[in-house]
Amino acid sequence: MLALLAFAQFIVAVDYNIVFVALPEIGSALGFSAQSLQWVVSAYAVAFGGFLLFGGRLVDRLGARRIFILGLTVFGLACLLGGFAESPAVLIAARAVQGFGAALLSPATLALINTRFTEGVQRNKAFAVWGACGSGGLAAGALLGGVLTQAWGWEWVLFVLVPFALLAAAVAPGILAPDQRSTADRGSFDAVGAILATLGSSLMVLGLVSGPEEGWGSLRGAGSIVAGAVLLAVFALVESKVRSPLVPMRLFRNHSLVTAILVILVFQSALGGAYYIFTNYLQGVLAYDALEAGLAFVPLTVISMAASLKLAGILLGTWGARATLFTGMLVNGVGMVVLAVAMSTGAPFWALVPGLVIWGIGGGVTFPAMFAGAASGVAPQEAGAASALATASQQIGGSAGLALLVAVATAGLASDSGVAPAVADVADGLRTAMWIGGAASVLGGLLAFTLKKPGAAPGPEGIEFPQRQPGGDSIPSSR
Repeated sequence: MLALLAFAQFIVAVDYNIVFVALPEIGSALGFSAQSLQWVVSAYAVAFGGFLLFGGRLVDRLGARRIFILGLTVFGLACLLGGFAESPAVLIAARAVQGFGAALLSPATLALINTRFTEGVQRNKAFAVWGACGSGGLAAGALLGGVLTQAWGWEWVLFVLVPFALLAAAVAPGILAPDQRSTADRGSFDAVGAILATLGSSLMVLGLVSGPEEGWGSLRGAGSIVAGAVLLAVFALVESKVRSPLVPMRLFRNHSLVTAILVILVFQSALGGAYYIFTNYLQGVLAYDALEAGLAFVPLTVISMAASLKLAGILLGTWGARATLFTGMLVNGVGMVVLAVAMSTGAPFWALVPGLVIWGIGGGVTFPAMFAGAASGVAPQEAGAASALATASQQIGGSAGLALLVAVATAGLASDSGVAPAVADVADGLRTAMWIGGAASVLGGLLAFTLKKPGAAPGPEGIEFPQRQPGGDSIPSSR
């Protein structure tokens, strides 16, 4: 069961980065303009972020097993459609459907881990394996994208995911036990809340990904962000009034969940832009081809997976969520800064390796720890909504971080003369953006100190913080 859930997370994580190194070939093959090419990435991000709360509540209402299988099926068929696309419109539509499939699959996967593994050592180990596949998949996506694009063409960055997703959907009924639903799960569905949450989240992500292209003061940039914020505020008001809310407001009284959401938001803001920045540095400054750029991610992939598998569970059991999250964020940020220092116009690859190794350790420890924190003290019947909130903060943070770091990296490069900017200027912008991402990660780690210390007195709303036992866990648990 854990292998299946971790594999599903790997598929979603790989898809996040696999198209980056293939974008130049996609643009020339399908006739994308320079302005529209970003929508190969953005269409997926907008749909993923926009439908997460809806997907999370479907998990709670219809069952995590059912939505897990549905999400894998939708995701796999959308990848197949995208690989056969012969026009920009078809590919963008397919990427949006992929995002919808991921918005069903991600909260379902997390809910299955939260409800089918006992909180404590068992769940920490499950999150360590799940996190290894997630953090490793992010880096492996760039590697696979480069290899497949170089060998068979851009279509295969989508085709390769089809058998993985559909095979996982096919074997899931034999591995996952049927959903156990209580009579409380069969109430009315909050249709108004679902519409408001989907529109609000989609507009927020749309504004964040459109800002660098359209301008932050534009209708699609600032206008979408403001409209999304207003709709989400109305959504919060509606949720406090309805009998069966899409997102129960009592979840926000879970201090561990709220802290984890904030940490995820900051962590993904730094991480989401950093992968893009580093890929552009390899191809735009060092002139790596798609295969070479993909291979450059091997150290990050291996180290991040090893850190999740070997370190995250041990540190959670020994130090608790508070110290583990802070340490992971600190190491993650230091690695990005070390990498930024080495990002010169003629840097040999060996000079980049130390930063990649440190970055991989920090990311590998942080990724499972923050989602383990988000699962603490959440009732099984609300695991889908809590997982969706955590994943939504991941998507919004990634979109915001990408927009901010791209804006920093390209500041001052625009030229009315039509002359391409100097490579040294490009490198300076990318290096500055990586510095900022690293600093944000370090500062974001301080949020972990808002968690209660292990052994503290019981907190509000029925959440207690037990004394840590040898080899045990110090993450908050529900009474």
